[in-house]
Amino acid sequence: MSSTGAVTRKYDVDLGPLGAKLEVAAAENAAGVAVVEHTLPSRTLAAPLHRHSREDEISYVLEGEITVLADDEVSTYGEGEFVVKGRDVWHTFWNDGDEPLRFLEIIAPGGFATFFEEVAEFYPFDPADEATLDRFEALSERYGFEADMESIPGLCETYGLTM
Repeated sequence: MSSTGAVTRKYDVDLGPLGAKLEVAAAENAAGVAVVEHTLPSRTLAAPLHRHSREDEISYVLEGEITVLADDEVSTYGEGEFVVKGRDVWHTFWNDGDEPLRFLEIIAPGGFATFFEEVAEFYPFDPADEATLDRFEALSERYGFEADMESIPGLCETYGLTM
């Protein structure tokens, strides 16, 4: 139970290589901010190019390095550093290092944090499976999330990653 009386349910899911653990639910604070801890193995792409229409994401690196592609610019951030991925900005991120990556994702407002738990119900999925793709697209639309699934092969080839 949160301080506001709202019921909060934490999760700890794997979305392929990307781990997502809800540490602070939006209902636990008046600001409605959520914090998700993510993990990602070495040389791994976390997600296709995507953008959020309703929230900003602020990543804080706990261990390893995160490489972020945002607005066609690639930058790498190490332990103790922050990176802001603002709403409506096409972006993705990966672990280009030799060590596992662990970081906190601060989501403001935090409603998007429940996306990870919902998508885990049918992930991984084959993009050629139209029924599951339709389910993903409906979920994405509900969250104001847009993903370019076709970006995955090019990102993996260009940066020497797997997903």
